[in-house]
Amino acid sequence: MKRHFGIFAAIASACTLAAALDPDAAFLPLQDPIVVYNNWSSYDELSDNVPQTEQLAMKELDELLRLRRDGVRFDHYVMDAFWFAKDGGYRAWRKSTWPQGPDRWLQRCRENGIKPGLWFGTNLLVQLDPIPEWEDSLNKKRDAMCFFKGGFLPHFMQTLQLWYDKGFRLFKFDFVDFTAAPPDIEVSMPKEEIRSRNETAFREALRKFREKNPGVVLVAFNGFGGVLETTTEPFPFRSPIDLRWLTVFDSMYSGDPRPSDVPMMNFWRSQDVYSDHMVRRFEDSGLPLERIDATSVMYGTTGTIYYRRTNAWKSGLLLMLARGGWVNTIHGNLELIDDAKAAWMAKVFQLYLRMESFGRTKTFGGIPGEIEPYGFASLDAGGALYTVVNPVQGIRTIVLPRLSQEQSAFDQGRVVFRDAGFRPNFSGKSITLGPEQMAVIGFGKYAGREFDLGMEDEVIIPQSIEPLPAAFEARGSHTIEASLTPPSGARLRIVMRQRTPDGYIRRTWAGGPPKGENMARVLKIEVLQRGQPLPVHINYDKVIWSGLSWGVGEVEGFAAGTPILIRCTSAEKDEVKLEAKVYQVRYR
Repeated sequence: MKRHFGIFAAIASACTLAAALDPDAAFLPLQDPIVVYNNWSSYDELSDNVPQTEQLAMKELDELLRLRRDGVRFDHYVMDAFWFAKDGGYRAWRKSTWPQGPDRWLQRCRENGIKPGLWFGTNLLVQLDPIPEWEDSLNKKRDAMCFFKGGFLPHFMQTLQLWYDKGFRLFKFDFVDFTAAPPDIEVSMPKEEIRSRNETAFREALRKFREKNPGVVLVAFNGFGGVLETTTEPFPFRSPIDLRWLTVFDSMYSGDPRPSDVPMMNFWRSQDVYSDHMVRRFEDSGLPLERIDATSVMYGTTGTIYYRRTNAWKSGLLLMLARGGWVNTIHGNLELIDDAKAAWMAKVFQLYLRMESFGRTKTFGGIPGEIEPYGFASLDAGGALYTVVNPVQGIRTIVLPRLSQEQSAFDQGRVVFRDAGFRPNFSGKSITLGPEQMAVIGFGKYAGREFDLGMEDEVIIPQSIEPLPAAFEARGSHTIEASLTPPSGARLRIVMRQRTPDGYIRRTWAGGPPKGENMARVLKIEVLQRGQPLPVHINYDKVIWSGLSWGVGEVEGFAAGTPILIRCTSAEKDEVKLEAKVYQVRYR
């Protein structure tokens, strides 16, 4: 028996030594895609008043396990913001909502092979009070701590180790502030040096943490670079992304879901375009696609996701996977995914995750935020999947390029997914899409019927669209009007945008729930005929915490041949310049 124990000890020692010598074990990021569940948007304590509780967390864990029984893959469950006691320095759970702490939740995760994860506001005090150990790191405002001076960083890294030892295997770092420094350093050291020293100190601490804890997953969120508020920000970013973060983080997020500055009749498709645009800009900044987390899939009944529930959920999920990121995060109310949805989700995960593990994803076409058709394509030895989007208010054709010299010549291809309405015209090497339309084309084995993914029936694309001449004139500083004689048999689609006086897109922030203003009252489209208002159908009638720069509406039921008046108004407090275009659209 002693001889056997000695053999086992030698094997264990050899394995430990191999792990220590293997750079993959300590330093390299994920070796395969993962699927993460994050419970943010099932609750919301920032732009809504829905608290995180143990009851809610356990309910969502039950739903996660139900979906996994249906074949949907999940590897991690991240406990997002505000799990912590306000006075506990990230080491105690909030008693009012977690009276017994996390042990019951952790045990249930462990029993079912789910790796727990934990959110941190890093060095910014968000619903958190400073503790004595952090005092000599606090800035003058007492709302953030320095990484390179004082006791905050050693205490914070010890905290991470405590939670790792408790069983947590993924850590999410949000709201970081690299400008923080104690008052004496604020006045004596250049801002650039403060930032550099903070970044270096935190990066080195994370490097050592990874080295000590092989296999831990670290993900970066707000504060690590990029400008995320709009899709019209000049590029390169004025807040650049330091690629050295890729030495310690498995992924870097590219922004929470929000409408892009591309006007669209379907609000959720504009949100897709935001995530597509940010992924492209992060790629342009030097990040590999697999290291970018678009954080785009949120199902929920809270203000953070604009009470989306599961609207247009298929296309949103497909686009998340099509972008090629290896940290694929599903947020929110999993109870909204019934068993039928779960079966479809399982099929899509199985298809894309395997392809991304063995193959490669590349981008093509224009820049989404510049309103140009674009796409993402994943390919492996068996074939390819091309996902294409037309963000234009018009029918457009996009060429499907070969993405590698080793890629087989296009032979058989087929549309395997599309929005409802307009039927894309696929010619083999190009595809014609309707306005705002998305489609997926399979080549090689992926053109087979078994890879059919159906249709996004919650996004309906018109069969035709044509611009109508309309001369809009200013009526004061925040209103424009135009008169025109509408054609028969069509709807009118009115697209308004808001700019600064010098021509830049102007986004209006009117607050989040519960006190924010509905954007339908901020960016208003009115249509009148014979002095009587006509109903205008819009989809942006929401309280949008992230702001909006446009409005799109459709009107029908007017008398053809009788002039109508179109009025577009903004309640933005600053001076703005409005512009609008009118289209006739037919759905049949």
